[in-house]
Amino acid sequence: MKKLNLSILLILIFATTAIAQQQYRTPVRPTKNVIVMIPDGTSIGVVSAARWYQIYNKLGGENLAIDPYLCGTVKTFSSNAPIGDSAPTTSAYMTGMPQQTGNVSIYPVADPANDLVPVDPAMAYQPLATILEAAKYQQNKATGLVVTVEFPHATPADCSAHYYNRGKYKYIAPQMAYQNLDVMFGGGNDQITDDIKQHFKNTNTLLIQDDVKAFRNFKGKEKIWALFEKGAHPYDLDRDDSLIPSLSEMTQKALDRLSQNESGFFLMVEGSKVDWSAHGNDAVGCITEYLAFDKAVAVVMDFAKKNGETTVIVLPDHGNSGFTIGRRDLPKYDKATIDDLFKNVSKYKKTGEGLEKILLKSKPEDFKRIFKEYTDIDITDDELKLLLSSKNYHESDYMKVSNSVNMGSTIVNIMNSRTYFGFTTGGHTGEEVFLAAYHPNGDLPIGMNTNIDINHYLSDVLGIKTPLPEMTKEIFAKHTDVFKGMEYSIDKSTDFPVLKVKKGNVTLTIPAFKSVVYLNDQPISLNSVTVYIDKNDTFYLPKSLANKL
Repeated sequence: MKKLNLSILLILIFATTAIAQQQYRTPVRPTKNVIVMIPDGTSIGVVSAARWYQIYNKLGGENLAIDPYLCGTVKTFSSNAPIGDSAPTTSAYMTGMPQQTGNVSIYPVADPANDLVPVDPAMAYQPLATILEAAKYQQNKATGLVVTVEFPHATPADCSAHYYNRGKYKYIAPQMAYQNLDVMFGGGNDQITDDIKQHFKNTNTLLIQDDVKAFRNFKGKEKIWALFEKGAHPYDLDRDDSLIPSLSEMTQKALDRLSQNESGFFLMVEGSKVDWSAHGNDAVGCITEYLAFDKAVAVVMDFAKKNGETTVIVLPDHGNSGFTIGRRDLPKYDKATIDDLFKNVSKYKKTGEGLEKILLKSKPEDFKRIFKEYTDIDITDDELKLLLSSKNYHESDYMKVSNSVNMGSTIVNIMNSRTYFGFTTGGHTGEEVFLAAYHPNGDLPIGMNTNIDINHYLSDVLGIKTPLPEMTKEIFAKHTDVFKGMEYSIDKSTDFPVLKVKKGNVTLTIPAFKSVVYLNDQPISLNSVTVYIDKNDTFYLPKSLANKL
């Protein structure tokens, strides 16, 4: 009898596995619109805390907007390490190839001793076609990005630019501008150059800068960029709604504009600063930034269900900080009530960064009163001394805030000491992240997926005909191959290298990081951007340019 039961059990296990695999491998039916939503650096502990915070403060029921759509997890990693930063991990979502730290949609350099996937050394630095580029290039879909950081930051850059160093905004920002996006909402006014402004004029792209009234009044059909702040937006808890729109408002405006395109659209929405608050170990920042993102999820899901032709996929790019509800230095924390856990943090009216900005402009004798006003905390004399001793120090690298002796980290430490939340690090972490999705016909990526699997799902649901690797060969061919046997030179005396190709009386001039070339000084618009890599002194550009000569 035992043997029979065991046999039956094994049959059931194999049958269940086969059914799951069959469901997983069922062809995905393409939809007109595809929306990817990324709460950057959101570990599952942040999601749990946000849900309880919402319940405790009666902000909208028992569930988060993502809850009905949770369907699995994602193993997200770099090409040569299990823990990735935003650049290589979102790049994997966009291109199907995991990459190294700092890489923005570009093929990684081989690291044979550590590579987790096969890496071809000959392809190092090769720009890789992205999902956004495929949607625009192959299907004439409208494209949009909505973020709360400066627009060339890693995640939005991964969708629409290519370079081996995420910090090179000088080379990333113009690529994004010359991608001719239909919508770009976020921050980063400092990255808008005169050349970008001129390109916007040439392409009838409306540029709105720090003008929330103009943004809210926009109801047009032209391409639109609306940017607020020199760099990133303030945290949502610190945001002045009369000056800066919320992520959910920007998302709704993006949907209104993009849905006018008859061919459909691709949109990426990022809850950018969950990651930043996690780097800073700011518990209330993590919670409220995620809730601001979740409101955008609600907007998107409402649109998708009413529209009937839209797929939505929601997933972080990686974990961050090891955020936990419960901390080992608190005895019996596992018996803490919901009031114990969420009463104090619910009184915080500012993030650590928001409170720091106020204190840095205040007199020392006002510190105790201000701290009490915004946190309900009566700081001790020792805490006051620590704040005053760190007053003039400000850490410029947001990834290092939690490890610095500065006013921001001191404020956060004081605030966290009155809560039950814990952190293991001020950096990224390697655990799987949550996966949520909506498809009008129920074709979902269930179970545990890798970041490569996610790219394949996005390719399928977009209905891409030319696979991304083949598209890469078409639009990012090496100039040495495209113009083989012709006379060419690279001028590096200007800010951006320029490739010049001559054939008889015809000269083709190709600036780097743009989508405009010049045939005997006459401009020609391209469907994709050109990319120059100094590491191998190579331009990557469309094969079709050879036909211009």
